[in-house]
Amino acid sequence: MSLPNAKISGPRAREEKLSHLKACLQSLEEKKADELVILDVRNKSSITDYLVIASGKSNPHLKALREGLVDTVKTHGIEVMGIDAEPQSGWMVVDAFDFMVHLFLPEKRDFYRLESLWKDAERVELDTVMAV
Repeated sequence: MSLPNAKISGPRAREEKLSHLKACLQSLEEKKADELVILDVRNKSSITDYLVIASGKSNPHLKALREGLVDTVKTHGIEVMGIDAEPQSGWMVVDAFDFMVHLFLPEKRDFYRLESLWKDAERVELDTVMAV
């Protein structure tokens, strides 16, 4: 019996996840996201495998990053579990099940410090994902 949205494991599944993650990172880079950080939380979280944290320069920039990301996710057939994007909040989240993307204004990123919260998670180099 297979559960909906159940995480699939194994090398092939990991390659697919990294391929999807790569497409999303490319979208963020194309839209000029700042300070991209990828955290491997597979052994730390029961809700996702990777966290992506990026900054935008303004609320319109965050909106453009989010819209580009959502377009990329849909193009690649990745199911979006949720989007939290309050206007003017300075923090937007796109939950793609296997990874979550947090988009911040610099001052909000400084305030919430997700990298510190997940300090025991392994950082994944951008080049590693882009090589997939």
